[in-house]
Amino acid sequence: MLFRSHPRTTWRSLAALGTVWVVCAAFGGPVDHVAAAGSAGLVVDTVDQVRADRRDTRVFAHELATDAYAATPADQLLSGLQGKDVLLVWFESYGRIALEDSWFAPSVVQVLEQGNRELAAAGYHARSAFLTSPTFGAGSWLAHATLQSGAWTDSERRYGQLLGSDRLSLTRAFGSAGWRTVFDVPANTRDWPEGAAYYGFDQLYDSRNVGYRGPAFGYAPMPDQYTLDHLRRTELAPAHRRPVFAEVDLISSHHPWAPVPEEVPWAEVGDGSVYDGMPERGHEGVDGRRHPRTAQADYAATVQYTWRTLVSFLATYPDPNRLVVVVGDHQPHSYVSGRDPGRDVPITVLAQDPAAIARIDGWGWQPGILPSPDAPVWRMDTVRDRFLAAYAK
Repeated sequence: MLFRSHPRTTWRSLAALGTVWVVCAAFGGPVDHVAAAGSAGLVVDTVDQVRADRRDTRVFAHELATDAYAATPADQLLSGLQGKDVLLVWFESYGRIALEDSWFAPSVVQVLEQGNRELAAAGYHARSAFLTSPTFGAGSWLAHATLQSGAWTDSERRYGQLLGSDRLSLTRAFGSAGWRTVFDVPANTRDWPEGAAYYGFDQLYDSRNVGYRGPAFGYAPMPDQYTLDHLRRTELAPAHRRPVFAEVDLISSHHPWAPVPEEVPWAEVGDGSVYDGMPERGHEGVDGRRHPRTAQADYAATVQYTWRTLVSFLATYPDPNRLVVVVGDHQPHSYVSGRDPGRDVPITVLAQDPAAIARIDGWGWQPGILPSPDAPVWRMDTVRDRFLAAYAK
């Protein structure tokens, strides 16, 4: 039963045991005694881990099955947002460290303060707070899954378990309620049948089908500005359409945080060829462990870029029938964020319709796009249910 239930764990254990025997034999060690002692400890550790995994699998299965919204009729889901486009915008590596407790935070805060002024002038209302992410430094998909499902998905095993379940995702809730559902994942390079099966989106945009003809910027195959403009042209601008729910990944702030794109007028974005030559005018990303100060400066520059781009997008293309959720997925790597920065990330909800924001006033979040150090902190898995409750009627 142990082997059939956990074949990967078992084969890794056998391989490790074999290594103990080979090393002892090669160096003339007391194979019987050393190998027996080493293998005994390894077997105990492995069995304990397998048992813990199996227990957690059962616990998580129960959590997935305990869903307050599983049986909610579609016409009762999200009726408070009928007719509105909803954008769930994931801001790569946008952690609390960008706003406080770092030497570079003041430069980011300055950009958000300016953004507050520009958005207020454009008629936007916003509320902000912090969420505790299930992941740190990487593993964005774990954060995405946690917020969408309302289930704490903090490991690859749990992630696979979630994708194989019928737990209601926000995307599927919007789809059931009549929205066209879109995933915009510019870093993706291949089909994603597991995601399609679980999330249930109507359209997947990735690096292969958005018509981008410009250069890559480090990890990001295209700048965030292009991602937003393509989404606007293809999904938000057309008339006579269903409202759109889109999960959008903004990845210009992904490690290694260089080179940083330059902003261009929105009318000139086109197919992205306007960005030709920009990477060469910047500099390559550095090894953050060897050059942490440079990595921190580059990180701050990309966070500033993405926020300026978001604010410009919202001010240039206002729409009273749009609600935008901007949320960080995780804190950046420890050579940027420090040894023990926690796992909190900022979250902001924006809309021009004051009634849409009034629905979340009971959350106690702070006005504007810049949460202060004493802003509320929620676990990321609590968002789905509170969001559905706020906009259910």
